[in-house]
Amino acid sequence: MHFAVLQFPASNCDQDCVHAVRALGHTASLVWHKDTSLGAADAVIVPGGFSYGDYLRCGAIARFSPVMQAVRTFADQGGLVLGICNGFQILCEAGLLPGALVRNRDLQFHCEPVFLRTANRETPFTASIPAERPIRLPIAHGEGCYFADEATLSRLQAGRQILWQYCDAAGALTEAANPNGSLLNIAGIANERFNVAGLMPHPDRASEAILGGDDGRSLFESMAAAFATRAASRAA
Repeated sequence: MHFAVLQFPASNCDQDCVHAVRALGHTASLVWHKDTSLGAADAVIVPGGFSYGDYLRCGAIARFSPVMQAVRTFADQGGLVLGICNGFQILCEAGLLPGALVRNRDLQFHCEPVFLRTANRETPFTASIPAERPIRLPIAHGEGCYFADEATLSRLQAGRQILWQYCDAAGALTEAANPNGSLLNIAGIANERFNVAGLMPHPDRASEAILGGDDGRSLFESMAAAFATRAASRAA
């Protein structure tokens, strides 16, 4: 499976994402923000960082990069797209995911490990995540508070589009476990077709035991398994 990893001015997790998927035996290439083609991509990762220095608003300028039109076309055709941290912000700004990421509740930058409860394990991004416990991933953001109006939140709940929620080590959705004030403890969501997803925590920074944990591998493994299933279905 080949991953296209986008690269914007001030991206800082693009190489982390490339390393994470290569560690699983897949291939990856960097795609510059001015490119208009994703190449032979089987999936796209929009990585974390501070695209365009977070000027104006996180992800607000990156959404206009030429490569994002290629991402939109890819997603419209059913391709898998994962946005991580700043990538999640970009996907929301581009309208590929609903809602917005705003300033953390305490107005502080948070860089720490968090626990996530996987709310829906029947998606291309979550099917390989262990069911017996929460996963532990790091966060590093100042604008990670997920916000949406009541109608949008209701649609997300009804459509099971909330994929990950901040929880404690036992899996309880508590206020104390929510690092940024996100509504409904939301850490990540998907679109209605479940081929585009975004989350604020970093699976790319938790892909090997030497990094302190490898729970992040399960997200990339889920994408690879989903792609393999689709490829086998098309070949049949």
